Amino acid sequence: MVSNKEDEKYIKKCFILAKKGGFNVFKNPLVGCVIVKNGEIISKGYHKKYGEFHAERNAILNANDKDLEGSTLYVNLEPCSHFGKTPPCTDLIIEKKIKRVCYSNSDPNLKVDGHNKLIQAGIEVVKGVLEKEGEELNKVFFKNIKTKTPYIAIKTGTTLDSKIATKDFQSKWITNEFSRCEVMKLRSSYMGILTGSNTVLTDNPHLTSRIKNGISPVRIVIDREGKLDNSANIFNNDVRVIVVSNSEKKYPSNVEKIPFKNMQTLMKTLYEKGITSILVEAGGKLNGILLKEKLVDEIYQFISPKILGEGINFTSGLNLDKLSLAIKTKDLKIKKFKEDILLNYKLIY
Repeated sequence: MVSNKEDEKYIKKCFILAKKGGFNVFKNPLVGCVIVKNGEIISKGYHKKYGEFHAERNAILNANDKDLEGSTLYVNLEPCSHFGKTPPCTDLIIEKKIKRVCYSNSDPNLKVDGHNKLIQAGIEVVKGVLEKEGEELNKVFFKNIKTKTPYIAIKTGTTLDSKIATKDFQSKWITNEFSRCEVMKLRSSYMGILTGSNTVLTDNPHLTSRIKNGISPVRIVIDREGKLDNSANIFNNDVRVIVVSNSEKKYPSNVEKIPFKNMQTLMKTLYEKGITSILVEAGGKLNGILLKEKLVDEIYQFISPKILGEGINFTSGLNLDKLSLAIKTKDLKIKKFKEDILLNYKLIY
């Protein structure tokens, strides 16, 4: 069946509800649900916490025994049809005699086949409503479920000629205060933040989100040779810290130490430790390695209208010497922060 503008209006409301779940739903997706009858919203709900009821069940329960027969249920992800932490949502939808179900994205979990189960029960089903927007909302979940690795984005602040520092590593500040405030918001939207020991030694960053109601991500530092100073700012508060190191160095008591084998293994290990998404704030060398190994999903490139010429490139060491090997991008978004520009784009490998 084909969707219409009315369907899109209510699916957008599902997106807004879904975002309320935040990090509480890990390892589940962000899902919101709206139930409409006779042109009016009669109930709504969202997935609040991993292991608890799904959005559809919460919306149905929130209806407080209202008659749902003949209504339309809107949800941004295909309703589940199997027993997991909670019972199947499809069974309850069928039981309540809901007439029509509209959703954005099919669930990548092969156990989920709510679409066909609903159709077999005589319910009209419309899928793919604002599908691209739904993919963006749950980009982390879709990457996690398919690869069992975190969603990875690089954040970088560069000059017009893509330099992140002068040749003697001066980097404060390339971008302006408005761009830096946006970075604080970005940090709050990722579960982990990754950097290398050289960045810590050069800049001594805190890597926290210093905004009102900001959530500081887990700080992850690759320090393979044990070069970090235990007085570094990244160790100076209660935020969880993971150091990736093969050295015998003793780190502060709030540090969890894991060995380094290779980048692919590291990402799987971090995912197993509950890190579903990572914002990389590092030097050109680590950026280049991650790009070379095709581990990066997205880039946030804050660009200041300055030219350095000589300096450190934000992807140093990548060395793709043929145009045919160039990493392609898609879904470019542009936003201005006073004189700075943010280019936000996904990568195609």
